[in-house]
Amino acid sequence: MKHYLSVNDIDSINEWVKDALILKKNPLAFNKLGKQKTIGLLFFNNSLRTRLSTQKAAMHLGMTFMTMNFGKDGWALEFEDRSIMDKGNAEHIKEAAQVVSQYCDILGIRAFPSLKNKEADESETVINSFSKYASIPVLNMESSLSHPLQALADLITIEEHKKKSNPKIVLSWAPHPRALPHAVANSFVKAMQLKQADFTITHPEGYELDPKITNGCRIEYDQEKALNNADFVYVKNWSSYKDYGKVINQDKNWMMTQKKLGTAKFMHCLPVRRNVVVEDEVLDGNQSLVIAQANNRTFAAQIVLKKLLESLK
Repeated sequence: MKHYLSVNDIDSINEWVKDALILKKNPLAFNKLGKQKTIGLLFFNNSLRTRLSTQKAAMHLGMTFMTMNFGKDGWALEFEDRSIMDKGNAEHIKEAAQVVSQYCDILGIRAFPSLKNKEADESETVINSFSKYASIPVLNMESSLSHPLQALADLITIEEHKKKSNPKIVLSWAPHPRALPHAVANSFVKAMQLKQADFTITHPEGYELDPKITNGCRIEYDQEKALNNADFVYVKNWSSYKDYGKVINQDKNWMMTQKKLGTAKFMHCLPVRRNVVVEDEVLDGNQSLVIAQANNRTFAAQIVLKKLLESLK
């Protein structure tokens, strides 16, 4: 595996989940694999779980890590070819990626979309430019369109907590005061397709995700109907795709409540706005898996790093 940029880079989803759960039982089993190897983590946006879990995963494998907040610490990067750099951007991606490749063995990138220009966001300029010009494997720690580490952690969590072989899984939109990206939802949808799961997406009309991603998925606009007999309910907000980046509906009736959840397990990637996206009773109840999901971020990152390190041999 050259890079881990999306869940489509997973060659066998069942094997990856199985291997991650084995690693979880003995996190230090491969602590010599990354000896004298360094991962560079470049953050163009904020992070809590991604930053710390990826660092912890690297430590489990014996790696050292270097972290940089590009918004504050690094030169502003230019990504356009043949650009005349006489304005704000001081360094071109061609040099930056090659330089970092000399310092590190694996490179993690986190860069959110603008949610203003659909075409620009869908080009995935930051992550694709680093993977193009870097001479080392690149790890996607969330990009404009994808969050494959989160999706892998979600699959691990479902595997741990499922009570039957093919549980019913629902991805439900929820209200939020801000326009949020589609990355988490996109990757979760793709993961469900890889698993060939009993899967339903529910959201108000107008909040359809990219139809190229949801093609073949069951979409239900009636939330109550979608949630009927669900085993896992993954709640997430995303902004409009068609009316790109806009908040077109803040219907509070879509907030997840204990009554709606029923007996299902509750999932969310965090951070989450209490009593806006989900009520306290759900988050604080014993059906909530959000802390388990956050914990599994370490083992999702670890199995990916293990495979990337093995590819370096």
